[in-house]
Amino acid sequence: MKNIAILASGTGTNAENIIRYFQDSDTVKVAFVLVDNPTAQARERAKNLCIPTYIRMRGEFKEPTLILPLLDLYHIDLIVLAGSLIFLPPYLTQRYDHRIINIHPSLLPKYGGKGFYGHKVHEAVIAAGDKESGITIHYVNNEYDSGDIIFQATCPVLSDDTPDSLAMRVHTLEYQHYPHVIEEVAGTLKG
Repeated sequence: MKNIAILASGTGTNAENIIRYFQDSDTVKVAFVLVDNPTAQARERAKNLCIPTYIRMRGEFKEPTLILPLLDLYHIDLIVLAGSLIFLPPYLTQRYDHRIINIHPSLLPKYGGKGFYGHKVHEAVIAAGDKESGITIHYVNNEYDSGDIIFQATCPVLSDDTPDSLAMRVHTLEYQHYPHVIEEVAGTLKG
């Protein structure tokens, strides 16, 4: 059994989808959800599904003694970012090298990097006149959205799209693919 920790900052729809996907799994267990915002809906979604939740404010991520003991307590094999806006410090990305994954709402390397998240990405895609967008699931390193790409899926950008309508299609891809990719990555981990 591989234990995963989900890091989230906002509404938690991806976190909930992942938790539900693995509820009856014999291979992957969502051990806890960690939020950096006490009012994040992700926290309530996890609690409603009987998953432990913890709060660590963004500044606390700089201090290994506030993060690593929690990961060790649950024997975390894989860290999954699900709407987390935290830039993870080197002590974490080095210890969990190729064991932290993120989902980004564009086809990286387009529209990635600091400041590109959520609707800002969809606005940029539409403003550029792109005909295609999608999702990228990638490993996390010490640069925004530049880790090795694991998986991409595409959707069309329609001529009358708004950031909201494009976001709906991108979210559909996220819900459809992220749990499967997490399962595949977890299955490749040793130990």
